[in-house]
Amino acid sequence: MKKDIDIPKVENVYVAAVKVYNESFKVDEWNAYLINDRDETIEMALIVSKGYDENKQTSVIRHKLEKLPSKSFAKIEFIQEEVLALNNQFQVTFFADGKMFEKKYLFRKNSVNEKALREIPIIPNKGVLAE
Repeated sequence: MKKDIDIPKVENVYVAAVKVYNESFKVDEWNAYLINDRDETIEMALIVSKGYDENKQTSVIRHKLEKLPSKSFAKIEFIQEEVLALNNQFQVTFFADGKMFEKKYLFRKNSVNEKALREIPIIPNKGVLAE
């Protein structure tokens, strides 16, 4: 039964939206990153993302990261400007210390913008952390 499964609380793992310069297209763009600020590697990270509001929904996108070392980060996906007007949810499941962890991260609609940029863990650029 689902109620019998103990899923520990996720700590020191974040999803952030960071504006970076794309050399190929010569533009600034938003990208979502998974940040591992834990003292151990996380393994088999599965990320399911989608954008939605009352009237619209994007396609569901799935990503997998075999390993994300301690105190590091990895790009999940490019985020189109139009999608920032929607709620953007990232459901992250991973293994660490022989246990499964799971958490939903949410960027509320229009919360990812230049004015919301802050210092974030590990990544040298400023960004917006998901709730």
